Amino acid sequence: MERNLKNVLVISFGFLLLFTAYGGLQSLQSSLNSEEGLGVASLSVLYAALILSSMFLPPILIKKLGCKWTIAISMCCYITFSLGNFYASWYTLIPTSVILGLGGAPLWSAKCTYLTIAGTSYAEKAGKNAKDIINQYFGVFFLVFQSSGIWGNLISSLILSQSSTKVEISEEDLECCGAYNCLTDTTNTTGSAKPSNSLIYTLLGVYTASGVLAVLLVIIFLDQIKSDQAETEKEKLEAPSIWSTFLATFRHLKDKRQCLLIPLTMYSGLEQGFLSGDYTKVYVTCALGIQYVGYVMICFAAVNSLCSLLFGKISQFTGRKLLFALATITNTACMIALLLWKPHPKQLAVFFVFPALWGLADAVWQTQTNGLYGILFEKHKEAAFANYRLWESLGFVIAFGYSTKLQVYIKLYILLSVLTLSMVTYGVVEYLEAKSSPGTPTATRKENGGPCSQETHM
Repeated sequence: MERNLKNVLVISFGFLLLFTAYGGLQSLQSSLNSEEGLGVASLSVLYAALILSSMFLPPILIKKLGCKWTIAISMCCYITFSLGNFYASWYTLIPTSVILGLGGAPLWSAKCTYLTIAGTSYAEKAGKNAKDIINQYFGVFFLVFQSSGIWGNLISSLILSQSSTKVEISEEDLECCGAYNCLTDTTNTTGSAKPSNSLIYTLLGVYTASGVLAVLLVIIFLDQIKSDQAETEKEKLEAPSIWSTFLATFRHLKDKRQCLLIPLTMYSGLEQGFLSGDYTKVYVTCALGIQYVGYVMICFAAVNSLCSLLFGKISQFTGRKLLFALATITNTACMIALLLWKPHPKQLAVFFVFPALWGLADAVWQTQTNGLYGILFEKHKEAAFANYRLWESLGFVIAFGYSTKLQVYIKLYILLSVLTLSMVTYGVVEYLEAKSSPGTPTATRKENGGPCSQETHM
């Protein structure tokens, strides 16, 4: 096998193993560690740490350690979060969430740097276009990586469904499920009854082993980048100082188009946080039981992946405006339905319809917003995508931060309000673009912010 392709596969399957564990754990946090809102608080802290990490750590670690060891050490940060869940408390989950958040940005940056160097190296040897090879490598990576959401949630549902104590949910308890839920933060009397410790430890053991395998795979099989390639990349990293890069992120806010895109970018984090933090707990776990969370999130992950691929292809024909309209209508319809719907086990199919539609809309927010940033800020991509990560992560922090403080119907109204504001400000951006370049419809340009711009998920 061609050596560079082997390295691409090692990174791809390493990330698959690592995020099989993390993705499954994130979906379960609001249900598994619901006491005093510990689970969602840990996720809020995690994304806050990610914001700080993305501003400072990646250039430092990649320069000092190289890509291979930055990836391996950052992966170990993710394993600590799995270990912290073995004895979930404020003294274990919050510190391990900070560690994971700090490791998140260097992990993705080092992966992006490694694949870019590997693609460039092979293209030089083979006399091919470097951009084409790099895009192929990222295509292979995302093909493997995207399935992690399916495997992680499948493992959790298969293990947690082995529980011998099936909770019978009364009609009175079911009245507490849904947008106007009457459950308190510290009590959980319905289908969210916690599985036995042995099942939880089995699940966490599988997740931890998966993370350890990811680290071993990288350490043993991933080649270190050759010194001349690494030096070249170090020079790129050193070119702007860390402080100047940090300042550039905020200087970019002088561009009014960036300011107008803040609501849309934050909405991306808010809507993802709502699905994994609130829908899974107040609708699925409450009415069906925690063992169904994984199956529901598999539905979301599968539709999201398929639609991301589809929308990436058809956007050149439809233009992004039509896709944004589709996502807005879909999300709005879901939110209104969630406000009205009283979840009941007899309506099993409905529990899967919502995440499927949510996955369709989220695919638009991810692919088209990334593409929009790539087109609008082509000359300042680094600062633009730093802003993207900053504002989306802030959306996650807010979504998980107020998760236990507000009732679900209030969160749905907040989501509707932010979505409406997002579409108004996005419309202004499109108007400004059309005004500045009337001869070149922005929708017909290639909507690709570069392979590294797609890393919006932890």
